[in-house]
Amino acid sequence: MAKTLTGIVTSNKADKTITITVTSRETHPIYGKQYTVSRKYTAHDEKNEAGEGDRVTIKEVRPISKTKTFTLVSIDERSHGSIELKSDVESEEK
Repeated sequence: MAKTLTGIVTSNKADKTITITVTSRETHPIYGKQYTVSRKYTAHDEKNEAGEGDRVTIKEVRPISKTKTFTLVSIDERSHGSIELKSDVESEEK
């Protein structure tokens, strides 16, 4: 079965390609503390319809290019304005 992921579009600058950041919470195997993990995926967006900040669902397909193995399934929620990731905000404060 193909893997499906939900995340936020962080870049749509390339033609027919979007970059999605998927955040998940994991538990440390020894200490039991939970922490967030962010992973970036590139996905194929045939019609260039997803914009930055949109929450999207992607699914795994055969490799389209060296880095693209996912394709856009649906746009779950449109962005309400500009979005900043936590790492971007922290770097600006320093």
